[in-house]
Amino acid sequence: MQTEYALGTREEKRVFYKYTVKITGPIALQNLMDAAVGSADVIMLSFVSQTALAASSLAGQVMFVLQMLLYGISSGASVLSAQYWGKGDRHAVERVMGLSLRVTVLISALFTLAAAAAPGMIMRIFTSDADLIAAGCDYLRAVSAAYLLGGFSTVYLSVMRSVERVRVSAALHCGAVILNVLLNACFIFGIGPFPKLGIVGVALATSVTRLLEFAACLIDNRFCRVIRLRIHDLLARGGQLMRDFVRYSVPAAANDIIWGLAFSVYSVILGHLSSDIVAANSVASVVRNLGSVVCFGVSSSAAIILGKTMGYGRLKEAREYGRRFAWLSVLTALAGGVVILLSRPLVLRFMHYYVTVTDTVRSELSVMLLINSYYVIGQSVNTMLICGIFRAGGDVRFGLICDIISMWCYAVPMGLLCAFVLKLPEMWVYFVLCLDEFVKMPVVVAHYKKRGWLRNITRDIS
Repeated sequence: MQTEYALGTREEKRVFYKYTVKITGPIALQNLMDAAVGSADVIMLSFVSQTALAASSLAGQVMFVLQMLLYGISSGASVLSAQYWGKGDRHAVERVMGLSLRVTVLISALFTLAAAAAPGMIMRIFTSDADLIAAGCDYLRAVSAAYLLGGFSTVYLSVMRSVERVRVSAALHCGAVILNVLLNACFIFGIGPFPKLGIVGVALATSVTRLLEFAACLIDNRFCRVIRLRIHDLLARGGQLMRDFVRYSVPAAANDIIWGLAFSVYSVILGHLSSDIVAANSVASVVRNLGSVVCFGVSSSAAIILGKTMGYGRLKEAREYGRRFAWLSVLTALAGGVVILLSRPLVLRFMHYYVTVTDTVRSELSVMLLINSYYVIGQSVNTMLICGIFRAGGDVRFGLICDIISMWCYAVPMGLLCAFVLKLPEMWVYFVLCLDEFVKMPVVVAHYKKRGWLRNITRDIS
């Protein structure tokens, strides 16, 4: 972002926030649509059975782990893409995209094979309930193809966002989400000529949607005049650029997989307590995601804007922009917490009158929503600093260290201790698990103030 106004003037700030809204809006819409399809799944499956709802939540952890890994790969690609885009080196961006997609396809294919060939083994990691395992196996077999197809689309669209094609990226993804919701209804309930498949319908709808989204990405690539994926970039030796990609993507991917695996362990802990808390958590997670769409959107736009600015070599401006984004994360988090609190009575009313679940599920959901109303504050600030500001300048290792300590040295051991040794009530276990973001926040803020993330990491490659 370049302006003719001096940094800090009213006109310059107006241009900055206008540009931020322009970038954030489509990304937030995309996040909202992702949260919406999760909401649709929960609502529709709640009319099928509590078993279907809980099983889809547990089986969905496989997709969650893959998405965290893909987000890490995308982050590494985005760090380099945004900075080289700011530098004006389009060929380097195309090479980064080819390298990142090559890695993505290989990893996603492994997840597809695992879900198709060994779904029972995967489900037994999350629960010992035979009904949940059986339903989850059916889900994983039907959704397995979506892992490979969705992996390609996720990284491709992430690179498109890095070169400021946020509207195109959002349009393609939001169209896919709308189709996903419609197909969910058709396959779950057997509308029109579609068979009534219940939980399998959710998985099948996801696979069909990912196939069409993949096709749309290929069509977009064919006609894109900004940057384009070419076969020789997909297969070419990476050289120094590959070493840079590995340098920034591996710690970012490790960070996100560590974070994702920890959340999966949280699900394992809850899954071995009762199906009630699993069902309640599946609904609470959806509401939390709805409350944090803008927070995560601003974080993604920060990575794009700061990366581009540092790629230009304008570090003074990047420092000021980082400060503004840090405050925006606090404001959007507070707004997200208010959204969760305002939606709480509506969600509880819906669960009481329209959904067949136990009283325990409704009671635990009520408490979970209160906890999540302040949990999003820690989540938003940490995500902005670690995934937005730090990664924009190639500072990817710090977040990995933070999450290893806060999640694997605190939250996971404490959760296991409280659940299976001290045998505390389920809601106390959930409360302890939700303290992880606040454990690391003071250290994250202190690291931000040192400004070690303020770097131009581009090279003369093309």
